[in-house]
Amino acid sequence: MEIEIATIGGYEEVGRQMTAVRAGEDIVIFDMGLNLSKVLIHDNVETEKMHSLDLIDMGAIPDDRIMSDLEGDVQAIVPTHGHLDHIAAIPKLAHRYDAPVVASPYTIELVKQQISDEGKFQVDNDLVKMEAGGTMAIGDSEQVEMEFVNVTHSIIDAINPVLHTPEGAIVYGLDKRMDHTPVIGDPIDMDRFAEIGRQDEGVLCYIEDCTNAGRKGRTPSESVARKHLHDTLNSVEDYSGGIVATTFSSHIARVKSLVEFAREIGRQPVLLGRSMEKYSGTAERLDFVDFQGDVGMYGHRKSVDRAFKRIMKEGKGNFLPIVTGHQGEPRAMLTRMGRGETPYELENGDKVVFSAGIIPEPTNEGQRYQSEQLLRMQGARIFDDIHVSGHLREEGHYEMLDTLQPQNVIPGHQDLKGRSPYVDLAKSQGYKLGRDLHVTQNGNTVQIVE
Repeated sequence: MEIEIATIGGYEEVGRQMTAVRAGEDIVIFDMGLNLSKVLIHDNVETEKMHSLDLIDMGAIPDDRIMSDLEGDVQAIVPTHGHLDHIAAIPKLAHRYDAPVVASPYTIELVKQQISDEGKFQVDNDLVKMEAGGTMAIGDSEQVEMEFVNVTHSIIDAINPVLHTPEGAIVYGLDKRMDHTPVIGDPIDMDRFAEIGRQDEGVLCYIEDCTNAGRKGRTPSESVARKHLHDTLNSVEDYSGGIVATTFSSHIARVKSLVEFAREIGRQPVLLGRSMEKYSGTAERLDFVDFQGDVGMYGHRKSVDRAFKRIMKEGKGNFLPIVTGHQGEPRAMLTRMGRGETPYELENGDKVVFSAGIIPEPTNEGQRYQSEQLLRMQGARIFDDIHVSGHLREEGHYEMLDTLQPQNVIPGHQDLKGRSPYVDLAKSQGYKLGRDLHVTQNGNTVQIVE
């Protein structure tokens, strides 16, 4: 069976992930994401109202025109998890394909919301939920099957899809860390990865996320970040003024910890910002998390401002606002607070807790720097990097290669510089550029089996 892999997006940047695998006459697309930094550098861009071709020209979503070169039919569109760099182009591109979107339950709910917000295209693709551990047939030949393997990441309900073919398995390895003690959900299923690596036909190709490949050691568990956060908030328990926390709104485990620790230090947690309300509200509705008690969630500008007025009236020392804006996004809640555009008044000595790392990309780094300076100008004291990454470090990559023993490896999820540490790592394990280690670019195809 011919096996061909089209590397469509995410191979020259962090963002706008999209990869297609053709096995015989059947094609599966993995991810359709947005490069948010290409949007943020423009003022007041509303992607919901924009045409896909304009977004492609901006470099914001994948240029999927290479799909016309693949000889086969798309059988499924499979986002690995609910981050925007993996799902936000679905409303712009999925309607071009007569195929269902297949994803884990939480991811499907987020895809539904993305589609409902779309103002330019009619997206009628079927939305199919499949749990980790589930399988489905691909095409009519009964020779190709897709499986979801549970992984741990900085968002709940993440999976790595595996395409089983007569030539071996194709493992799409974006995005994960090896967390054996997660705060929410099951540990990464390394036992299943080991079984896939040992099966007779083996792993034909492994497509891997290179984000932290240049960092030594192992990525710590989310339980480590939880302990760090607990220690930080308890250290300021006696402060009677304002304490504000920010994290990735999609990081439900971290939000859960913030909510619990807010109550522990005698403060009422309040979730503020559109995406904070969306991700946490969806997770609670689907029973992935139970925040227990009264947790206010406010997304619309007017309701957020009313919540801030209430906090100021009843006393900042009684509340812990958990807000959007950890990367300094211009329209996010914390950035507005730093600019003095909300009823919440920051005062000298107030604490701002960044429970998030800076995404290593120039736009984010610049915006985060500006946000912190605005907060400091108002007298805020900043606690930063209370976080663990959602991506494998060096030792995790060694373990995955050892577990899967793939015949071919394709590094992704980074530009060329960001992939180079992984290339060196793979070469140290016996892989060779141009033979079984394929460094590719957006818009290319790699012929694995002719």
